[in-house]
Amino acid sequence: MATESAAPTLSSSPTDAEQRSRIVANPALQSRLPATDIEALGASLEYLLDAGADRLPLPGQGDTLSRWQTLADVAGLDLSLVKLFEGHTDALAIIAEHDACALVPADARWGMWAAEPPFARVEIEQSCDANGNDVTISGRKAWCSGAPILTHGLMTAWQDGAQRLVAVALDQPGVNVTSQGWEAVGMAATASVEVEFDHARAQLIGPAGGYLDRPGFWQGGAGIATCWFGGARALGETLRARAKGNDNPHLLAHLGAVDVALESGRATLCEAAGWIDAHPRQSAQLVAMRARAVIEQVVNEVIHHTGRAWGRGPIVVTRLSPSAWRICRCSCAKVTPSAILKPWAMNWRL
Repeated sequence: MATESAAPTLSSSPTDAEQRSRIVANPALQSRLPATDIEALGASLEYLLDAGADRLPLPGQGDTLSRWQTLADVAGLDLSLVKLFEGHTDALAIIAEHDACALVPADARWGMWAAEPPFARVEIEQSCDANGNDVTISGRKAWCSGAPILTHGLMTAWQDGAQRLVAVALDQPGVNVTSQGWEAVGMAATASVEVEFDHARAQLIGPAGGYLDRPGFWQGGAGIATCWFGGARALGETLRARAKGNDNPHLLAHLGAVDVALESGRATLCEAAGWIDAHPRQSAQLVAMRARAVIEQVVNEVIHHTGRAWGRGPIVVTRLSPSAWRICRCSCAKVTPSAILKPWAMNWRL
């Protein structure tokens, strides 16, 4: 089957996959993680962006899996960091999909904010130029992750009852980044706060309905599952490291179950990426929903078996990987060993 024509590309070429891997694996970056506050998180994000790790292949351009590999690698370092990194790269992909790269600054640090709770809504008020693309906005946007350290937001707003995308600079009169927002203990460093707009200047991106009604919406939705996978994989790696040279059948049985879960997740994501690249202009809703459901189950399995293999002790007294701190829960129930696999034979790379 012939591959369909793909969406427009970004103006700058993607960074080579191996180079991105080296950037993420830099010990200087890893030593700063997990970040405990938004300033520390912002410094790590700035390092990734300055080094070019955010110049990812666009989804549906034939290299979606490489894009997802980087997301998974960053997630394995710190899930708070990948929350901001994925939002930034998602904003870049959306802007490119709407062929709007020339309308926004090339060196911006982006947030992608599309939450629409009933208590927070942003309205597009009026046009400021003849073509109608420059507008003013007022209202309140909820759960704007990273807002205190970002330069720009790409977000949903409303115009005459229709949802639109707008790009807005945060360092301008009429923008107030509050300290109120999402009280998430595990990811508090993301500072997912509310932002107030009072006649702030913004730029329309794409047509009405341009956030949901595009192929990239579900392509990006599948990419989110890659972040979940990266966190689970990092947790599995801590278990594998503990199993090296350990003949405890109880521990190895749980490692075997983790391997099965992660391998099924890896295969699912590889297949999803291949489908997206082969059908870049079709809706990936079914593919994305299946992938997200599978990876959710994978994460639950990894948490379950890692917790039972460790027991409470190592979790509460040992500094585990950043992802382990984010997602692991304690369990001390006894189970019967059901499988034993050699820990060095496992490869969970996408």
